[in-house]
Amino acid sequence: MTTLAWLSVALAAPLDWWAAAVGAKRTETVLKPLVLAALLVAAWSMGGGWALLAALALSLVGDIALLSEAEPRFVVGLGAFLLAHLAYVVAFVGAGMPAGWLTLAGAALVAVAAATAGRRIVPAAAREGGPGLGGACAAYMAVIGVMVVAAWATGRPLVALGATVFMVSDTVLAWNRFVRPLRFGTLAVMVTYHVGQVLIVLGLLR
Repeated sequence: MTTLAWLSVALAAPLDWWAAAVGAKRTETVLKPLVLAALLVAAWSMGGGWALLAALALSLVGDIALLSEAEPRFVVGLGAFLLAHLAYVVAFVGAGMPAGWLTLAGAALVAVAAATAGRRIVPAAAREGGPGLGGACAAYMAVIGVMVVAAWATGRPLVALGATVFMVSDTVLAWNRFVRPLRFGTLAVMVTYHVGQVLIVLGLLR
């Protein structure tokens, strides 16, 4: 089952990237959830703990919610991914966090992201959806920042890299939606998102 699940991820993810690049919405509606569902099965078959499985399941919920660009669906997706990042923090703590000195590296990355992209994204979100949406985006950024710092503290290179790439994906998504559309922005979001999730799973379970 493990091999089949990983093969499904390897096949579905690039096809989903193609769908995102060409705007094939119907194809993406099928492939986007399929990638996370297959990754969830792969993690389960490799003995992933409940926190990791919860993070992947919540990410799958977020993927489905974000298949629509409507603001209510965006808020649902935001909430699902916020909870997914909290579950990842629990998974990282459970895996051990011996590399306390690397916490500084993770914190520095988060600080740079907040000072550059974050200071543009939060006000732009507030302008589009009011203070509530702006506050929700700020809270989300804080939680994913904690997740990245915790990932670096594990001392596991794949986990740290995966969490950082995941943060890049969410940053590009928010910038693309609230600040200004980026050329190939949707493609960049999906590639970094899938790569980040895969690296985290491999880093925790290999």
